[in-house]
Amino acid sequence: MADREKPSISSSGRTARVGRLVAGQGMRIAGGKALDRVRSEERRDRAQAERVAKVVEQIVVQLGQMKGAAMKVGQVLSTVDFPGMPEEDRERIKTKLAELRDNAPRVPFKDLEKLMAREWGEPVGRVLQDIDQEALAAASIGQVHRAVTRDGDEVAVKVQYPGIAEAVEVDLRNARMLIPLLGRIAPGLDTKALADELSERISEELDYELEASSHRRVHRWYRAHPHVRIPRVYTDLSTRRVLVTELVHGRTYDDMKAAPEAERDRLAELLVRFFLGTAVRFDVALGDPHPGNWLMDADGRLLAFDFGMLRNLPPHVLRQEGVVHAALSDGDSAELVRVMRELRYLTPDWDGDAELLHEYLAIAGEYLLSPDQPVRLGPEHQKQMMRRLFQLGKPAFDLLRTLDLPREAVLYRRQQDLLYTTITDLRGAMDWRAVYGELLQEGPAATPLGLEEADWARRAAG
Repeated sequence: MADREKPSISSSGRTARVGRLVAGQGMRIAGGKALDRVRSEERRDRAQAERVAKVVEQIVVQLGQMKGAAMKVGQVLSTVDFPGMPEEDRERIKTKLAELRDNAPRVPFKDLEKLMAREWGEPVGRVLQDIDQEALAAASIGQVHRAVTRDGDEVAVKVQYPGIAEAVEVDLRNARMLIPLLGRIAPGLDTKALADELSERISEELDYELEASSHRRVHRWYRAHPHVRIPRVYTDLSTRRVLVTELVHGRTYDDMKAAPEAERDRLAELLVRFFLGTAVRFDVALGDPHPGNWLMDADGRLLAFDFGMLRNLPPHVLRQEGVVHAALSDGDSAELVRVMRELRYLTPDWDGDAELLHEYLAIAGEYLLSPDQPVRLGPEHQKQMMRRLFQLGKPAFDLLRTLDLPREAVLYRRQQDLLYTTITDLRGAMDWRAVYGELLQEGPAATPLGLEEADWARRAAG
């Protein structure tokens, strides 16, 4: 390769790795189904749940060990709700993936320096006054370094890994190999649409000029917001493979986990208002809200960055999600089925047990619907919820296997899942019913943060 470096794993090696994964887990499924014929019903159900967990875990963890699209596909799949998977298995998978992401090996600075010089058309020292050779952070597609511009501004320079574009192209082709395997685990899932969506979003994430444009959009939306600050983009220094933004400082996720209860609760509501509020107001899902993409500043504002994985939603689709919440609150199973068909979580000819579907979703979303607010999330709340869901038994999990995840909802559902996981880990509390009612059902602002945000929205509109 004349003008590019090799990705961390060769193309043939990446394909072989995915091929072995598909073959091995396919044999696990086939062998397990053969044994199911001689098992009792109870042992068969338990074995099926364990089998799903092991297959998904191997897919997610193996992909998570590979930089590029493979890791990103693994991250997204870790948030897909596979029916019947015990919560402890689900949490173990997410923990392993987080460890892989947080401990991603850094690429040597000299390799990135060559790439930056090619992108800028001149040596790095002529573009920047200074740049730290030690990375601040590393992720699936690039890593971040602190630097100082020629004008003395402190900036974050995100540099794409050399050769990663070629690795991503291979990974996206290989992701198609997973379709039959995922289809056997969740037969109601439109796995082709899922693969198409991931391919399109991840391909866009490779283009840092597109990310810079998205970042500027979000910056413009939240100008003068009382609770959210988006760092500025240095357009003149950003290219297709180098993104330069204002460097911001604040408390990290780990810092906030140890913060007093009132501060954790404020953060919980800020996260919901920013990510869900963006989807409601601007019809855009910010698909990567993991804790490495935000900080809390000294003034208690949310500092949000990294807008590479972004999805335009159908206009006003979140209002329909609000109708789902209303149907669950009202106990209206027929209305629930109607709107879930409209949202394409159910097929037009779906004829499952509507009452059971309502019961399952009402338990899963009870913290959003309960009149007894605020509700504090945490490990104990999670265990109690999962215990109640599993008491519904095999009929409920068979029913869930008939649900689909429409392509346009993939990033929104990932956003919401990661928000719930993060706030559970923070042990945060808020008036969920009031905040979701305000955002999804156009209810009145009913919390101090909501009233301040409503005042900002009025001033921004006027």
